[in-house]
Amino acid sequence: MHQKLSTYLKNKYGEKIYRLSLSSGCTCPNRDGSILMPDGTPLTGGCTFCSEGGSGDFAAQVTAGSIDQQIQDAKELISKKTDARHFIAYFQSFSNTYGDISRLKELYTKVINREDIVILSLGTRPDCIDDSVLAMLKELNQIKPVWIELGLQTINEESARRFHRGYELKVFEKAYKTLKEAGITVVVHVILGLPYETKEDMLKTVKYLATLDPALDGIKLQNLQILKGTAMYQDYLNWKERARSKQDTVVAGKNSEEFYFMDMEEYTDLVAECIALLPETTVIHRMTGDGPRKLLVEPLWTLDKKRVLNTLTRKCRDLLE
Repeated sequence: MHQKLSTYLKNKYGEKIYRLSLSSGCTCPNRDGSILMPDGTPLTGGCTFCSEGGSGDFAAQVTAGSIDQQIQDAKELISKKTDARHFIAYFQSFSNTYGDISRLKELYTKVINREDIVILSLGTRPDCIDDSVLAMLKELNQIKPVWIELGLQTINEESARRFHRGYELKVFEKAYKTLKEAGITVVVHVILGLPYETKEDMLKTVKYLATLDPALDGIKLQNLQILKGTAMYQDYLNWKERARSKQDTVVAGKNSEEFYFMDMEEYTDLVAECIALLPETTVIHRMTGDGPRKLLVEPLWTLDKKRVLNTLTRKCRDLLE
C-alpha cells in the first residue's frame, strides 16, 4: 500500500509533524524576464495558473530577513489546533533555489539548524538547479533531510507552452537525475485538468513519473484551480465570452476542449487511478488543491474540503495507509 505523507511522518518521527509555510523572498525566472518565449518575448507573468503569491497564498507574507518571525507566526496559527513540537520548514512561494546562493545558504542553514525543524522543504523549478545549488543542498542534507519539490505539472510539451512553464521535459529529467544522485528527496507536483488535456494526457504524466529511476520519492496531485488575478483567469473569462457568443451555450466547460472542470466524483476517481499507477514507495503528499476562498473561481466544489477528503479516503481505502 502507498503511504500518505501524514502516515510516513508519523512512522518516521513517532509524532504528527506539521508544515510551516514560509517565504524566502525569491522570485522565478519566468517572472523576471530571464526566460524568453519562442518569439523572443521575455516571460514576466509566471505560469498562467499561478497567483500573485506564487502558489504560496497561505505563506507568511514577510521578508526572508524576518524568518524567525515567520516561523513564530506560522507556529502560532498551528498551535490553535494542536500542541505540535516539530515541523517541516516549507518554502512554498515561487522558486526557492533561484537567487543569491550565499543569501539562500545563510537563510536555509539558520532554519534547518533549529531544534523544532525536522525537514527543510523547498519548492522550485528544474531549471533552478545548478552546481552551486546542488552543493548547498548536499551540505544542508548532511544536517537534516532536505526535500526538493519540483513543479512539473505535466509531461505534455504543448500544455507546458500554453501555461508558460518555460522549460522542456528534458530539463526536468536532468534536474531529477542530478538531485537523486546527490541523495536529495524529490517530490513532484502534477496538475490534473489543465486546458485541452484529456484524461489520457493526465495519466501519461503519472505513468511517466511511475517509471522514473530511481523511483520518485513523493508526489502532489492537484486539480486545476482558476484563481482571480491570474493570466489563466483571463483566458477563462475570454473562453466564457466566446461561449456566450455561440448559439449553443457552453456550461462549465462540458462542451469545450479548452476548459473542462471535472466534478468531484470524476476527479476523485481519477486520483485513485493515478495512485494505483505509482510505485508503493512513492509517498502521496497531496491529493487535492486548497485554493484561497476569496480567489477561487473554479471548481467551487473544492471549497468543501471535508467532503472531498472523505470521498478520497473512501475511494483510495485499498491504496493508502
